[in-house]
Amino acid sequence: MSQITIYIDDETQAQMKSAAKTAGLSVSRWLAALVREKIASTWPPEVLAAAGTWQDLPDLTELRADWVPDLPREPF
Repeated sequence: MSQITIYIDDETQAQMKSAAKTAGLSVSRWLAALVREKIASTWPPEVLAAAGTWQDLPDLTELRADWVPDLPREPF
């Protein structure tokens, strides 16, 4: 397991310690969880569970019904 050193101002450190304490975690575990959350490449389970639950939203076919190609882009 790696160790890292970060430099933060006193106010940020106080807020970080408070957030870690509220979460019932050490600062190290709280920071590790935050990093894992920020680098995750999948949607959170709550978002995945909500997929398809809005019945009034148009489906992909309806969304693309009026699609027209973009105009050609200007050269650089």
